[in-house]
Amino acid sequence: MSASSFSNWTRRGALGAMLGGVAVSFPSLGFAAQSDKRLVVIVLRGALDGLHAVPAFGDPDYVRARNGLALQPPGGAGRAFGLNDLFGLHPALKTVHGLYQSGKALIVHAAATGYRERSHFDAQNVLETGATAAFARDSGWLNAAMAALPAGRTAGRNERAIAIAQQAPLMLRGAAPVTTWSPSPLPDADSGTVARLLDLYGQTDPGLSGALTGALAANAIAMDAGMAMAGGGARAGRQIAPAAKAAAGFLKQPNGPVSVMIEMGGWDSHANQGQETGQIANMLVNLDDGIATLQTELGPVWEHTAVLVVTEFGRTVAANGNRGTDHGTAAAAFLIGGAVKGGRVIADWPGLAAGQLYERRDLRPTIDLRALCKGVLRDHLGIAEGALNREVFPDSAGIAAMSDLIVG
Repeated sequence: MSASSFSNWTRRGALGAMLGGVAVSFPSLGFAAQSDKRLVVIVLRGALDGLHAVPAFGDPDYVRARNGLALQPPGGAGRAFGLNDLFGLHPALKTVHGLYQSGKALIVHAAATGYRERSHFDAQNVLETGATAAFARDSGWLNAAMAALPAGRTAGRNERAIAIAQQAPLMLRGAAPVTTWSPSPLPDADSGTVARLLDLYGQTDPGLSGALTGALAANAIAMDAGMAMAGGGARAGRQIAPAAKAAAGFLKQPNGPVSVMIEMGGWDSHANQGQETGQIANMLVNLDDGIATLQTELGPVWEHTAVLVVTEFGRTVAANGNRGTDHGTAAAAFLIGGAVKGGRVIADWPGLAAGQLYERRDLRPTIDLRALCKGVLRDHLGIAEGALNREVFPDSAGIAAMSDLIVG
């Protein structure tokens, strides 16, 4: 397995590759104080159809506007779950629905970044940097948030965040120390080789010795999940439960990272999207499994965790000629976890009549995703509003952080 710090990933990544799947004893310690919060960010790459995941059954134009992709309203086996008078939830999201019912999941609908074009590449750049335009910044908002953490949340941590990926995604690049972890394709090293390397580096190179020790520790935490991920790849994978299990292993260490980033690709649904079943339903099942895995594997740490699920943009309201959807604008975002004040859909609903759509084709954005992210970072991790407005999301003072998202 490989464990690498972005700030020095070449050397540490090579060391991690030598380790393969070697099991190393790592002390199992209890979770720290209740104030020791954790954040998971899941990025859905390819653009989630927010109206598929969270259908607006109560909108009088819903069925007509969806043009053959409308889900059946709640009320029977295999149908969507009802959330309130306006919104439902795709039947594939069973765990999310249970968490919504227990007040531990909320949905923000008709949300988007400030980007208004339809390029995946540019939209993901804006989503990850938190900037006002594509390529306005070469570092990520989550890294900037880790740099702005209060001192009490960083003491004793070698890295503040980890990406379950082969290399640090743009969202985690920057000055704050972060780590990546993913399965190595190379053969496992035997324990004797590892012991000799530890002895050699301990005598000749303290830097290499520390890097190897850190890689061994990371490998020990995540090895069970990593073995399940081997062969499939962690980056942009469609099965995220193994990545979620690895993430939980890191997060529940008392001196582990504050935040973990997970990526899930495959949401670009231009053809044969399906309805209650089909391509996107299968993707939603995998996402739901990942959330369930986080909840189970984190154990008591779940009560102090928030999981933010975002995508680069939404999709067209109407189906195209291939029974899919094309690149759109607004979508739905999710905030889930024991630390979340949920059981709600937050939306300034723009409507689905033709004249209410953005450029007469997309769900019109009425909520800026930065407001949601700011609210979580401020109220869950204690990051100051000044830092959020300047360093985390530059030039965003006019976008107020959402309130009342977090318990306590």
